[in-house]
Amino acid sequence: MNEYRWEDLHLGLKHGFSASFTLEMVDHFAALSGDSNPLHVDRDYALAAGFPSPVVFGMMTSTLYSQLVGVYMPGKYALLQGIDIDFNSPSHAGDTLNVEGEITFMSEAFHRFEIKATIRRDDRKLVSKAKIRVGFHV
Repeated sequence: MNEYRWEDLHLGLKHGFSASFTLEMVDHFAALSGDSNPLHVDRDYALAAGFPSPVVFGMMTSTLYSQLVGVYMPGKYALLQGIDIDFNSPSHAGDTLNVEGEITFMSEAFHRFEIKATIRRDDRKLVSKAKIRVGFHV
């Protein structure tokens, strides 16, 4: 986990990482969230809807934005204050998801910054994009 301090941050600072979800993880997320939409949990339904397998929950993939902030940028001292997310394409269990973020705005007065972030599959297809607002708790 990174421990960036305010003075370590700058416009253009970037971080990225890769992650993937298993079918078991999707099932756990369904139980945790209470969302039992068959597109996410029923293989036959997903196939009939034209997908190769159940679709990973968009909100599940969005947890990767939380990881970007809480582990990488800035890490330990993060206060995630808001996220605006656009979902563009589905992902499926086993897909490698590549998360990238860059600081695009900083407010010295409030010790707050914004990250422009994306999640893409290995085929570079955009899964989602986000504007993340982050503050510090120290």
